[in-house]
This record gives sequence, structure tokens and C-alpha cells, in this order.
Amino acid sequence: MKKDFKLINGNTLPLPLFFPDATRGFVRELSWTDVKSIGLPGVLVNTFHLLREQGYDKTVAAGGVRGLIGWDGAIISDSGGFQVMSIAKKGSGRITDEGVIFVMDDQERLLTPEESIRYQLTMKTDLCVVLDDFTPPDATYEEAEETVKRTSLWARRCKAEFERIINETGQARPYLVGVVQGGNYPELRKQSMRELMEIGFPAYGYGGWPMKDGVFDEASARLMAETLPKDALLYGLGIGKPDDIVKCVDLGWQIFDCVLPTRDARHGRLYVYTAESMDKIDVHSPLFYEYFNPTHAGHKEEKITVSTACDCELCTTATRADLYKMWKAKDKAVLRLATIHNLRFYAILMEKLRIATRG
Repeated sequence: MKKDFKLINGNTLPLPLFFPDATRGFVRELSWTDVKSIGLPGVLVNTFHLLREQGYDKTVAAGGVRGLIGWDGAIISDSGGFQVMSIAKKGSGRITDEGVIFVMDDQERLLTPEESIRYQLTMKTDLCVVLDDFTPPDATYEEAEETVKRTSLWARRCKAEFERIINETGQARPYLVGVVQGGNYPELRKQSMRELMEIGFPAYGYGGWPMKDGVFDEASARLMAETLPKDALLYGLGIGKPDDIVKCVDLGWQIFDCVLPTRDARHGRLYVYTAESMDKIDVHSPLFYEYFNPTHAGHKEEKITVSTACDCELCTTATRADLYKMWKAKDKAVLRLATIHNLRFYAILMEKLRIATRG
């Protein structure tokens, strides 16, 4: 099992890692100074949105996505595969074996596997993902089987384009992730893994919706971890609930990204460790965290910190009463503090998991 994540500049980061969402090249509510102070070394950017909004010329002129967005840390990119489901499969486009046709602003735009890879390599991210046909959570067996076949077809084309560009340009080689589809059907997951392993990738991803009837689909995560090559990097795309991350790390998964911590922060859902202090946090104990609602009237007079097991800016500079008043006043600064807090929670979570996995 890999212990480190290698960046294209030759540096390494210890695993496991969580990458917060920076879809359009920024983490909502935060500056890059804020992100660095939190202790998370990298972010996730979205290929579909940056290709559409920035394009090749701006990205090339900036020397890659780091120059484009002003971030000098680690960066991973997705493929646009999630938008296959969230946009194209919801009526704003269509999918063929050639690629995905998105209809946006009354115009059609074709995203092929080759273009997804070309733009990701133009961005010069540390990890790229093949374009995949996202299996909808309510897919029938036949529909899920179709996504597996198309994902394998696209994966082969993605790898061919990836190798062509790397060989012609000599640029640094990022990880390339093959994405396992198949939904809640174990046999289709196995078929997807067989076909992707035949193509060969240094990393594999948990594709599709990770929930089943509102509960994390641990069975699929276990099946993939037990079947995929032991020397490959395992990436849980979109897996972000803290206890689900712990389960996955115990199974061997190493990379995670999710919108949960930042989105929940903006909606007044803060993550709080139940331990008295940071050194007493045990992420394998039952109920190791809970949710904190800053708008609850019971916090109006509380002159205590949100969490004694957190060292973020919110927890070291404001009381629960302060936070309550800021939220009720709709002070814009409160969204920044809440986002910092939730991402610091995840940074601490990964620190604890790294200690646990390294013994």
C-alpha cells in the first residue's frame, strides 16, 4: 500500500489526504492564505467548469492551473464525469460513445475523453481522472452495465491520449485514475475493475454514488479495495462524511474529496470533535464527532468556545455566543470562520488517520 502521494514537482505528501472543493479555482469564502493556514496541502479543481470558463489559452499563458488561480500547493483535477450525471443526464445534454454533449447557454459543447485529458494535462495537476460515465444511484442493471462498458471505452481512449501527450511533450507524469463504475451491482463492479485493470492505471477511483438507501455503501468500497492492485492509489471520489472516510482508510483508501465541509459550513452545520482536547481525539471511537448548529438559541449566552479540540481561528477567537450573534446578523465574516472551522476539522481528521495508518 502506498504511503506517500508524489507531486509532479517531485515532492511527496503523506497519505491519506483530503482535498477540499475548489471547483472554479477557489475555495468559497476563503483566501489562499486561509487554506494554507488550515493544514490541508491541496485542493480539487473541476475540469468541466475551468475548461468552459477559462479555456486553453488562459491556462497555457498562466503556465498551468497554479498560475491561473494563484495557488502553489498540490492540485488534483476531476474529469467532468460528475457533470455527466448532474447536467447531461438531467436533460441538459446527451451521451454517446463519442463523448458528452452538454447544452448550456443555448449552445452545445462536446466533451470527449481525449479533450478531458488534454485539458487536465494543460492544467498540470498532480492527479488526473479519466472521463467516466457516472452510474446514477437509481440505475437498473441494464443502465449500470451500459455505464460500465462506456467507462471502459473512454478509459482506454483517455490512457492512449495521456500517453501520447506525455511521450510527445516530456512533461511530468501525474497520477492517472481509472474510475470503477457499476453502482450497487457487485458483478458489474467486478467487470469494471477487470476491464480497467487490463488497461492498467497507477490509481483507481470509487465511481458513482457512494450511498445506498442513505447509508454509505461500504460493501462496494470493500470489494474494490480487496480486488484492485495493492500497489495502486485508491481514490474515494466524493466520499466525505467523516466516519465514512475512517471506514475507507481502514479498508485501504487514501485520497478523498467532497463538498460536504464547505457546503455544510455555509448552511450552519459545523463539525465538532467530542473529545476534550486535540490530543484525546480518537477517530475510531463511536460518535467521535457531532454537529453544532450556531443558530440554536441555546448558544446565545454561551461564553465558551465552539470546540476545545480545535485550534482554528473560530475556536481561538470567538465564543459560541459571538458566533450566534454573527449568524443572526448575517455577518459575511461568519461564513469564512465556519468554513475555516470545518476544513480544519478535516485536516485534523487526516492527521489522526495518518498517525493510525503508520502505527
